[in-house]
Amino acid sequence: MEYLIIGIVAFIASLLSFFSGFGLGTLLLPAFAVFFPVDIAISLTAVVHFLNNIVKFLLTGKKVNRQVYLRFGLSAIPAAFAGAFLLVYLTGIQREITLEFIGIHFTIIPVNAVIGAVMIIFALMDLNKNFNKLSIPINKLWLGGILSGFFGGLSGHQGALRSAFLINFGLSKESFVATGIAIALTVDLVRMGVYTTKYTQSGISDYTTILLVALVAAFSGAIIGRTLLKKITIQVIRSLVAILLIVVGFGLITGLI
Repeated sequence: MEYLIIGIVAFIASLLSFFSGFGLGTLLLPAFAVFFPVDIAISLTAVVHFLNNIVKFLLTGKKVNRQVYLRFGLSAIPAAFAGAFLLVYLTGIQREITLEFIGIHFTIIPVNAVIGAVMIIFALMDLNKNFNKLSIPINKLWLGGILSGFFGGLSGHQGALRSAFLINFGLSKESFVATGIAIALTVDLVRMGVYTTKYTQSGISDYTTILLVALVAAFSGAIIGRTLLKKITIQVIRSLVAILLIVVGFGLITGLI
């Protein structure tokens, strides 16, 4: 069942990521997290996100605004390192907290609690109409790189913050998407380097089959999404995704997932 669900999610998420405010990782991470430990889920998502961004970059790379990419991406690199190292540190904390409420036992794991909280925060941001209209001054672009880079390294959630900062540059839709993909790919390169030092030693190779399923589905979604780039995703989809993130985030925090 997990193969079917993750394949469908990867395809839809990759397709929608071309013309919506959320990215592949936003949808794929909670799908992986339902079936696998959260650190493995983040790593698997990162691999799919990275390779899928390579495909999307090959499809859109000519439209990248180099000036915006450099001003944003350079500050994102050290921040992505910091976020990724924090994730590795959190996964090394073995302490668990057990709570009981109305007869139900909850086991809280530090890394799950942090990632769950991040998912809920970003979901609430996406549901907030004022945040979706937020336009950050151009001279604060470096701050956008730091914020999106850090959270990209920690949990993969970088699209919402990146969009809020890039939206003010008056880029064409094609250039906006292409530049965002280039920045995301840079962050992916950084966090993959950090994750590899940790998870190649913890059995991630055992998940090769599910990874291949997600990759094939994501690549298919990217190719089809490229042809639909000029279409606009309806707001109800964004809201449903945000609600999904809140539910999964709550489950991670409480130990129900």
